[in-house]
Amino acid sequence: MQLFPSLYDTPLAELFHTKLPAGEPWAWLLSQRILADETLARRLLSERLSPGMADWISQELGHLRRELERLRKQYPFSDFGNRAPSAAESAAQRVLLEGSPASLQNLYQTYGYGIYAHHTAFIYSDRMQAIEKPDPARFDDLVGYARQIQTLRANVERFLAGKPAVPMLLYGARGSGKSTSVKALRTHYADQGLRLVEVLSDGLEQLPALLELLAPLPFRFVLYMDDLAFASDDERFHKLKALLEGAVYARPVNVLTVATSNRRNLVAQHWSDRPEPGASDPASWDTLQDKLALADRFGLVLTFPPFDQQLYLEAVAHILGRELDEATRKAALQFALDGRGFSGRTARHFADQQ
Repeated sequence: MQLFPSLYDTPLAELFHTKLPAGEPWAWLLSQRILADETLARRLLSERLSPGMADWISQELGHLRRELERLRKQYPFSDFGNRAPSAAESAAQRVLLEGSPASLQNLYQTYGYGIYAHHTAFIYSDRMQAIEKPDPARFDDLVGYARQIQTLRANVERFLAGKPAVPMLLYGARGSGKSTSVKALRTHYADQGLRLVEVLSDGLEQLPALLELLAPLPFRFVLYMDDLAFASDDERFHKLKALLEGAVYARPVNVLTVATSNRRNLVAQHWSDRPEPGASDPASWDTLQDKLALADRFGLVLTFPPFDQQLYLEAVAHILGRELDEATRKAALQFALDGRGFSGRTARHFADQQ
């Protein structure tokens, strides 16, 4: 059994369907197989390189090099790409041409494998999917929440430095910039190894599998749960509670949880759910405390209060990049008062129409 994914029966078909860097096409093509081998990568990320495994890898690298020479002779193309190689692709080609088993292990320990070697943002539901064009959000896009953003960044920078960091809940009004703040983390810290994984609703059912998937990878993952809220009878919030604190499985040191929500306590509550002050039924109090316990497990809660008129106008001016004249000021106010309300999102929508 070969370690690396087998060649297509028609190599030319693969060449036409692969976006290759500029340079020697067959070397790039075969080096992609090294980056794509998830089974081997995960083994080398979690185990030491034994002598037997090293011999096996040496043989398989030899097979790839012989295949490279055959393709060079059969299809002597000089170039078939139009882009610069990534650092991971260049390292994989060096492993193919002159590398050893130890250099292959170092490749995976530095760049990961598969989609993780090529992307910085992902979506997770029942499986991991790479985001080809992630939102290029920046902290400079935000107005009015300097203290919250500074605290957010300080916690994430501790996480990237390998120091203790706590899960975070960004709570506040709609359109205040909570989601933009989280997405801006990827924009600013991807070069330092941060990767952003948006966990969709279905993904909460698979949290142990997700943590097992991410644990051996050489990156720092922020698990992002946007607009988080649960119905009172939704059992998924117990799974999130376990992730934050209390699970029998350990949260990997390379994973940090960040959630945004319009609800401080995350679980819908009704007055009928609240026990009377003198109620003698302990179960009703236990139910209430269980709902409140989820938000309490976020070690850092950052509040994004609603915009007022002045902050809204400051945001409009910031996005437009100029002081507002009287006509623009009136138009911006009317735009908000037409039903959209004062918020950073409304400011962005108004600016986009100018």
